Amino acid sequence: MGIFNRIFNIGKAEVHTALDKLEDPIKMTEQGIRDLKTDLNQSLQGLAEIKALAIRAKNDNAKFSNDAKQYEQKAVMLLQKAQAGQISPQEADRLAGEMLKMQENATAEAQRTAKEMVQHESSVSAMEQNINKLKSKVTTYENELRTLKARAKVSEATKKINKQLAQVDSSSTISMLERMKEKVTQDEALAESYGAIALENKTVADEVETVLGSGSSSDALLALKAKMGLLSSGENTTSNDTPPPAV
Repeated sequence: MGIFNRIFNIGKAEVHTALDKLEDPIKMTEQGIRDLKTDLNQSLQGLAEIKALAIRAKNDNAKFSNDAKQYEQKAVMLLQKAQAGQISPQEADRLAGEMLKMQENATAEAQRTAKEMVQHESSVSAMEQNINKLKSKVTTYENELRTLKARAKVSEATKKINKQLAQVDSSSTISMLERMKEKVTQDEALAESYGAIALENKTVADEVETVLGSGSSSDALLALKAKMGLLSSGENTTSNDTPPPAV
């Protein structure tokens, strides 16, 4: 059955060549399954036609076999009528001879249709086996295609993730982070430098204010201790910087 040859196309060298050309294997498999289903439909149609021929041959064989029996029976009845004197022997022989010729032709047709019936039934049996194999192949390919589609999605996602991970070091992200770190470090050093310069640029007035502010805090502390009676004999309520009162 030539229409079943495409069952094996998926394993042929043409498919490998197509895959080497980076054609989509899933789309190719889907097309292959559609082709197999087309073949399956054509095979079912052919099977129906062959079954019809087998049925017709069977019916014709039954008819010709029955006709042959009837022709023989009629020939016997004609001879019996001649014996009974109902018809002349010559007429009985002539008509009986015609019935035997017709019986011979019917027998030949019965034999011919019997052979046709056997041939058609054999073709039906072989075609049904091939159709069942084709159905099984289609089901197998469809199941494998569903599995391959799922695996393809997983592998594609995994490939993208691995590709991104593999390209991390070569991307600009790391270099951008390094430049940012360098800039922050430079800004921190610059800020520290500005702070040092600010300390070095203090004026004499700034130093006096610092000393006086410190002394005022000290006088306030001594006054508070004197008020609370917490001064020791060595402490004075006046600061060393405060000039003695005039006499």
